[in-house]
Amino acid sequence: MRVGCPKEIKNHEYRVGLTPGAVREYVAHGHEVIIETKAGAGIGAEDDTYRAAGAKIVATARDVFEKSDMIVKVKEPQPSEWAQLRDGQILYTYLHLAPDPEQAKGLLASGVTAVAYETVTDDRGGLPLLAPMSEVAGRLAIQAGATSLQKANGGRGILLGGVPGVLPAKVTIIGGGVVGLHAARMAAGLGADVCILDRSIPRLRQLDDLFAGRVHTRFSTIDALEEEVFSADLVIGAVLIPGAAAPKLVTRDMLTGMKKGAVIVDVAIDQGGCFETSHATTHSDPTYEVEGVVHYCVANMPGAVPVTSAHALNNATLYYGLQLADRGLQAIAEDRHLRAGLNVHRGRITSKPVADALGYENHAPEVLLKSA
Repeated sequence: MRVGCPKEIKNHEYRVGLTPGAVREYVAHGHEVIIETKAGAGIGAEDDTYRAAGAKIVATARDVFEKSDMIVKVKEPQPSEWAQLRDGQILYTYLHLAPDPEQAKGLLASGVTAVAYETVTDDRGGLPLLAPMSEVAGRLAIQAGATSLQKANGGRGILLGGVPGVLPAKVTIIGGGVVGLHAARMAAGLGADVCILDRSIPRLRQLDDLFAGRVHTRFSTIDALEEEVFSADLVIGAVLIPGAAAPKLVTRDMLTGMKKGAVIVDVAIDQGGCFETSHATTHSDPTYEVEGVVHYCVANMPGAVPVTSAHALNNATLYYGLQLADRGLQAIAEDRHLRAGLNVHRGRITSKPVADALGYENHAPEVLLKSA
């Protein structure tokens, strides 16, 4: 198969879908790999490094899309890329379709078969291709929040960990999954007063055991959520419903009860955000203010640390990528975890959470692939 990787074009996105190490693996499996020139510049991977790994370098993204049977990316395709996808082609990348009806229309019109990293599953019920970027985003959320809390950046002017004789910042984390866990580790490590809210009592028990009293846990009710958000200096939105739009847990009215200069970091923004007042921002203009509360809602947070995140992502995506390259649609048909990742196939939505969020009919991938 001809596997192509274009340069990412989303604002301040420096990651790359295929690292040189991943290219060597595809080549070793007998595939031809096509890389757009300078695609790896953001991680310090030059064209010559890709050539040494066995890739063919082409001048433009159009060359990649025209010549490739499978496209491997990092972020969801942008409008100029939708038009270059075609029927029979496989797209393997993050999609986050539930809050993005325009992208869904573009992919449906193209006829492409689109496998979303964020909904591929594993035997433990996890999301193995989302997990590494959730780890990065969770840790970055605390860095971004701590910076946004500085007075010059519109925040309260409070140091996350405090100093002897002065209380630390109060950090509330909504959601105890991968993002929440890693955010809590960073915040607690800096000396903040941390509380994690979640609705899974078994998960709260796990977190309580893991942090051994260094982090508070609390079952998430409306009362508990309000109390913790109102008392917080920094709130991290770490809620995930796989494939679906994030629930709006913090309303605009609740902002009026928060401290002036408090900061919210909405890591769920890829799925539409879990704060009612959230809208996606970029690394070049990451924050805005509503009701005196600073909002940080960058939709591609791991893009800020592309060397770390690109390698972590490739480590996770390589196995399933090779399955797709080796066996094409047969790999999806035979592997239930890859089928869970199939969001669009030849003009039809094949993920129920996406279909429900966007108002489309859902088509069972098993039926579509069998008929194909």
